[in-house]
Amino acid sequence: MSKDPITITHSASGATFTINPFGAHITSWTVSDGRSLIFISRDAIMDGSKAIRGGIPLCFPQFGQPDKSYPQHGFLRNNYWTTVNGSKFDDEEAAGISMELALKDAIHARGGKWDLGTTLDCKCIFSVKIDGKTMTNTLTVENTGNEAFDFQVLLHMYYLVTDGKALDGALCNVNGLEGYSVSDKVSGEEYILGSEPVTIPDGIIDRVYTAPDGKIDLDVTVSAGRNIVSLKANGHVDGEQVPVSCVVWNPHAENAKKMGDFGDDQYIDMICVEPGMLSNVPMLKGGKKTSFTQVMTCL
Repeated sequence: MSKDPITITHSASGATFTINPFGAHITSWTVSDGRSLIFISRDAIMDGSKAIRGGIPLCFPQFGQPDKSYPQHGFLRNNYWTTVNGSKFDDEEAAGISMELALKDAIHARGGKWDLGTTLDCKCIFSVKIDGKTMTNTLTVENTGNEAFDFQVLLHMYYLVTDGKALDGALCNVNGLEGYSVSDKVSGEEYILGSEPVTIPDGIIDRVYTAPDGKIDLDVTVSAGRNIVSLKANGHVDGEQVPVSCVVWNPHAENAKKMGDFGDDQYIDMICVEPGMLSNVPMLKGGKKTSFTQVMTCL
């Protein structure tokens, strides 16, 4: 199994991305006009000893740590994945790759009901496709055991904010979450978002936006300085659509200084806008699959 990062280039457009087998973690994405869209901390640990800070960490079977018997964000981002045989491609329309991880090969970050000896089992495939301006990520999980399990899934996307403008609400914001229920993890407040865009306040932002009744897919615009991205996301469990939530996070100066793998001043260079299936997610029965897709188009 190769542990070296893999770079995929779409020859027809010149767009490119790099994926690290540790965590099937995307660490760069450049579109055809040369703009870079992904933030990676300059202090990120890249030797496989801990999850990579920045890029697109994969969160499953939990986001955060609602179950404290196993690690934060689950085990996908802390284990080496292998390339699916024959999955690399580069044609006129797009280029991409798929990587896979079976539970038996996940040796780190398990614990709790997912620990060694568990009766649960699963297989995960992460597929990435790019063209000149668009990246599509799909995480598919198959329950390869007989026992149903509950889960959450989330793509923890770090957007690069150009020119250090993350705290400038006119240039860095998220539009399209009006009517969503907001759970503010910093203040403890809960409310319904109005028509105003989401911006980074003068302090930490850590909020979960839950879709209102009747809203299933996520469709927002992320402004990150000169990088403006259309983000669409959808999720399915055994063919049934599940509402997509969205997390917006920035550590600000206070928390940036507490993270050893994050530059103290780099909070002005990033915003996390993270789609996921976090609430009202059906259990995944034996032999069934769940899939989650985000499509990001640079405008």
